[in-house]
Amino acid sequence: MSQLSAKPMGISVIASWLKLIRVPNLATAIADPLAGFLIVGGFHEYETLPLGGWLAIASSLCLYAGGMVQNDVMDLQVDQAERPHRPLPSKRVSFERARFVSIGLLLFGVVLACVASVSIGDGTPAIIGVMLTAAICGYNCYAKGTWLGPLLMGVCRSLNWSLGMVVAGTPSLPLWMIPCGMGVYVMGVTVFARDEAGAGKRYQLLVGALVMSAGLVFAGLTPLVSIEVNSMNVPNWLIEGRLIVWLALWGVLVVSILIRCGQSIIDPVPQRMQSAVGNAIMSLITLDAVLVLAFCGEQWAIMVLALLVWFVLGRRIAAVT
Repeated sequence: MSQLSAKPMGISVIASWLKLIRVPNLATAIADPLAGFLIVGGFHEYETLPLGGWLAIASSLCLYAGGMVQNDVMDLQVDQAERPHRPLPSKRVSFERARFVSIGLLLFGVVLACVASVSIGDGTPAIIGVMLTAAICGYNCYAKGTWLGPLLMGVCRSLNWSLGMVVAGTPSLPLWMIPCGMGVYVMGVTVFARDEAGAGKRYQLLVGALVMSAGLVFAGLTPLVSIEVNSMNVPNWLIEGRLIVWLALWGVLVVSILIRCGQSIIDPVPQRMQSAVGNAIMSLITLDAVLVLAFCGEQWAIMVLALLVWFVLGRRIAAVT
């Protein structure tokens, strides 16, 4: 009888940890460095990912998961009052263990970034790993709820993209538009999500949507700028006569994201806002896949897009936000 009761208890603990690390969002933590690595590395035909790519992905996963656990550790008092069902306030996961795991994951993420630096003989990935860790801790411990919060969240996403890029080589100047644009997009998502659990303020939602739009436009211009300046990373898929098709695909994605946001602005109730935020986060994978399509072709774009399966299945276990 005790063995039967232990099994559900074990499953419950695992589910609690998966909720704590926001398991569906980990798919986006893979998509960003993977896309950056593929684009800068000039991958076209499918081949086994080199060690550097795996190290960048593993580092990103550890840092993202550690940041999510740290987020709940720092929010314990607030969650006890507003979200008592979360793993820490409900005591399904102990506070001390969660704090230990968060520190361990963040440190291991930095170590993996350092190993990536050693493997390629360049210290830049280690520097970015340290910067990303500092930005994560800065957001969780100090900036959350302040005007600096959305900025740091955007910086985290930019650095996550950059980690994969610098491990692959030296990115051409136009390619830096991608992490900058995606960072601005996430900054807008963070502004938009500020009050997703309550009655949203239309002005705040509108500002968030406008910032998201600016980031999407900036990132979407990268392939065009790369073609114009004849950079070392040429978007091969586009120069084969598919430019209009790619622009239409990117435009459809942008419109689909903004339509959800527009519905929330018109009717700012929690259900609509949470749906819009969840869609915006999930769209990070799709946006990354479409950017990979421009530079690397269909095969790698499909590989990145396949991370949607992880996201959708993970969302059955844990909430996105």
